[in-house]
Amino acid sequence: MKIIVDGMGGDKGYKEVVAGSVEAIKELDVNILIVGQEAIIKNELSKYEYPKDKIEVLNAEEVITNDEEPAMAIRRKKNSSIVIGLKALSDNLGDGFVSAGSTGALLAGGLFIVKRIKSIERAAIATVYPTVKGISLLVDAGANVDCKPEYLQQFAIMGSIYCEKILGIESPRVGLVNVGTEEGKGNSLVKEAYDLLKKSDLNYIGNIEARDIPNGIADVIVSDGFVGNVVLKLTEGMALSIFTKLKEEIYKSQISKIGALLLKPQLKSFVKLMDYREYGGAPLLGLKKPVVKAHGSSDSLAIKNAIKQVVNFVDKNVINMIEEDINKNTSI
Repeated sequence: MKIIVDGMGGDKGYKEVVAGSVEAIKELDVNILIVGQEAIIKNELSKYEYPKDKIEVLNAEEVITNDEEPAMAIRRKKNSSIVIGLKALSDNLGDGFVSAGSTGALLAGGLFIVKRIKSIERAAIATVYPTVKGISLLVDAGANVDCKPEYLQQFAIMGSIYCEKILGIESPRVGLVNVGTEEGKGNSLVKEAYDLLKKSDLNYIGNIEARDIPNGIADVIVSDGFVGNVVLKLTEGMALSIFTKLKEEIYKSQISKIGALLLKPQLKSFVKLMDYREYGGAPLLGLKKPVVKAHGSSDSLAIKNAIKQVVNFVDKNVINMIEEDINKNTSI
């Protein structure tokens, strides 16, 4: 299996991508094709000991930044690492693609170059969401701010398959984010989506409120991209604020420092649960090939885990399962 990796994406640059790729080939039975500025990537690779036949480099001189308009950047920067990488994936030079670069550009490129699975109306970003019971999957986390009910139904189908096959949750519970749990609540979008999901073969548990999401009430959290992104960003902000405040309180006295030392194993376990690096990235569900968006701040650990995530994506045959199930469950 060969995984294509965007060598130029991410806030921390190519050095972390190279390090993560080297870690991946040592841990996984996989080959890597790094796409980016060949000279600097090869120079960085020369600092590591690894099987030289396991990593190749595909030159791409341009880089798409986060402040560029995604669709325009994809059209104008034909020699960017994202465009070249996605074309390589489309041309079957690899089995999946990982990028920590611009989310918008990756999504636009995925739609234009890799293209959607037949009958899928919109590709969606699926993000792992830590809860008190473990993890859930949030779909859509920001790709589609304007949706139709049928889109939410398809998000639920794709999310359920990914949740079961990749996250290992059997018969995942599907919940629709709403302003109340009662049937008939919400705007026209969620009311119609509710009816579609109720008629599906999914393990649909109905409406869920945002306050219940962290409690693990649902395994697949379904929403339009606007609501999903607000939920995700609010959670990230709250978690950061809590950790910052907790650290301040711990360092206020010697007694609290000693207490924290005694609780160190439990605190490390909790921090690991909340650490995005452990989960690799967010798959773009609905495309014809596996594409995973790694966090913009990904270090080598996150890159390695994103590569591992794509390997599982391929091994579990998720794309074919989505193709098979979408026609069975959808009303389109």
